[in-house]
Amino acid sequence: MSISKTTENLKTRPFWAHGVLALMWLYFFLCAINIMGAGLKTIGKETDWLQVAIAQGDNPLIALFTAVLITSIVQSSSFTTSLIITLVAAGELSVGTAIFAVMGANIGTSITGLIVSLGAVRIRKQFRRAYATALMHAIPNVLTVLMLFPLEWATRSLPGSNGHGVLMRISMWLTELIGFEPGTKPNSPIKAITKPVVEFVKDIAEWMTSNVTATGVIVAILGLLILFMALLGLVSNLRGALLRRLEGLFSKVLFRNDFFAWISGIFSTIAVQSSSVTTSLMVPIAGAGVVKLRRVFPFMLGCNIGTTMTGVIAATANPTAGAVTVAISHVLFNLGDNAIWYPLKIVPIRLAKWYSGLASRAPRYALIFLLTIFVICPVVGLFITEVFFYSD
Repeated sequence: MSISKTTENLKTRPFWAHGVLALMWLYFFLCAINIMGAGLKTIGKETDWLQVAIAQGDNPLIALFTAVLITSIVQSSSFTTSLIITLVAAGELSVGTAIFAVMGANIGTSITGLIVSLGAVRIRKQFRRAYATALMHAIPNVLTVLMLFPLEWATRSLPGSNGHGVLMRISMWLTELIGFEPGTKPNSPIKAITKPVVEFVKDIAEWMTSNVTATGVIVAILGLLILFMALLGLVSNLRGALLRRLEGLFSKVLFRNDFFAWISGIFSTIAVQSSSVTTSLMVPIAGAGVVKLRRVFPFMLGCNIGTTMTGVIAATANPTAGAVTVAISHVLFNLGDNAIWYPLKIVPIRLAKWYSGLASRAPRYALIFLLTIFVICPVVGLFITEVFFYSD
């Protein structure tokens, strides 16, 4: 009886009520991402493991896989990229190593959307769309690294290269042509509006324990719990009348063609200073059917362009030649990502749809993908490099 009454209430609830509740859950969704980030960054600052991990060694595979792991944990490529550029500006990390680390950050940022998609795992059709959306961000990033990483590594050994790969040489050339004035990093509007909730959760964690590391762990766990609750609330209010209204807005304005979808991805990511926010937000929206999957792909490519702005801002705040070179290489990498995969979009789109169909029938495949890309491959890669490159 209670279930039927709940269903009836959802059907009879006025449009504006669905909209208000959806905005409320969207706010908590954004808060949850920043809460998790705040907790994990607290752990990182206390243990200093982030800086140590990235700056450890000059082997490209170590830089790549370490950045994948770090970005997967902190769920922010913007944070990792800014940290990499700051280390380069401080002289603690070479430019060549930093370029490979930036590639790893591009892969690691995909995990947020993949985790978010798991919130719809109980509803097969919705999960298939949501997981396909997350894969349309992850697959191109992985494939681009598989293509450009070997090219960058191999060209370091060419005669006259001075140990510089092709991406690094182009970036250095552009750095000589472009002048950057020192600047300051602007505040993210998302961080500003979610700060009260983030601070409240941190206060709760500090009340529970005085240990800084334990506080970070508690904050991160609370953030994860809020994330899944917000997802359930957001998706439930994107259905029905609100869904039909939003479909018109998205299809006729923001996502009426590939170009508008691409531009929306660029400027929305620049506006909030986080591709993790924009790409993961698209997951429940596309999962609910508000945005068609064929428009999701150019949006994700646009997000990859938009996220490079954070690195550019970090470089202008630390205007050394090395920092600017790394920021430019990040821009070039994602421009290459767009140039390669938009003409060949049928490849990542079909892969995403095929694997999402497989995962919707057997959700264990979603976990297998996560573990393979973000845990097994990095760990195995780090082990191999330690054995074959650093063994005495």
